[in-house]
Amino acid sequence: MRLIERVWFQGHRSKFWLVPLLLPLTFIFFLVTAFRRFCYRVGIKKQFPVRVPVLVIGNIGVGGNGKTPMVIYLIELCQQLGIKVGVVSRGYGGAAPHYPYLLNEQSSAKEAGDEPMMIYRRCGIPVAVGPDRVAAVSVLAEQGCQLVLADDGLQHYGMARAKELIVVDGKRQFGNGLLLPAGPLREGKWRLASVDMVVVNGDADITLNQASMTLSPLHMVNLATGEKLDVAEFAERNKAVVAIAAIGDPDRFFNTLKRCNIGCENAIGFVDHHAFSEQELTQVAQELPLVMTEKDAIKCQPFVHDSWWYLSISATFNEQDNQRFEALLNELI
Repeated sequence: MRLIERVWFQGHRSKFWLVPLLLPLTFIFFLVTAFRRFCYRVGIKKQFPVRVPVLVIGNIGVGGNGKTPMVIYLIELCQQLGIKVGVVSRGYGGAAPHYPYLLNEQSSAKEAGDEPMMIYRRCGIPVAVGPDRVAAVSVLAEQGCQLVLADDGLQHYGMARAKELIVVDGKRQFGNGLLLPAGPLREGKWRLASVDMVVVNGDADITLNQASMTLSPLHMVNLATGEKLDVAEFAERNKAVVAIAAIGDPDRFFNTLKRCNIGCENAIGFVDHHAFSEQELTQVAQELPLVMTEKDAIKCQPFVHDSWWYLSISATFNEQDNQRFEALLNELI
């Protein structure tokens, strides 16, 4: 975890002076974002209509909240309901040949970004990336999508939306509660009251209008062969592994492995969206099986080894919340 994140979420005592030092910048950030919202509210800046309903799945803080598993859950629910769904994303970390960019079988994480590429490979639905999300939604409408899920984009007010969901990490929640850069928040906690539902990743009571999400391990997948193993069987076969994670909160992944009885000889966290190299991972693994997240595995496909695995996870809800999401999707269509 980066130093600034330890200050935000853990109150790192040795660097307590960082917060007051950054408060003037936070005040400027507040003024700029408040003025921007005001411009949209009074019509100085225009919100552009889109051709199909858009459901935004976003957050008010920095990454690591469980947003991508939530998007995949909604995609799978749409597929069960017979709704043709697409996903639009900024494509953070990618450099596509043009924008908007519609992913295809030849696309890579370098072009599209790791999260959009993961969604496309796992779900097989239309995914479009680009800084102009309105244009990307139009591309998905041309593909026949009846509904578009916006992976992030809560603060992209230029894109009209029919519904909004906010995903919150139940463990880290809102850190010190301050706006960037003194804290981890893009918008204040007041934003929770303005959306259609708050999804809490974990066991925490944050608001009355919330659904509680659990991230459940599915199986271990070999990067080279695609072989799938039950998590318990993998743990039995491999008494020691090296684990890596380049996500918002690597400790969440490492704790999941621990609960699955997978013995980590070494667990190494990297900054979110870190671009791995084959040499780097070979040195890290040191002849042991290497275990990573599915998002990280997408970036490693060009240089996979037979002893590299990723843990596939799924977002789950209780039956009442499942019905709430089903009703929400049907209402949009």
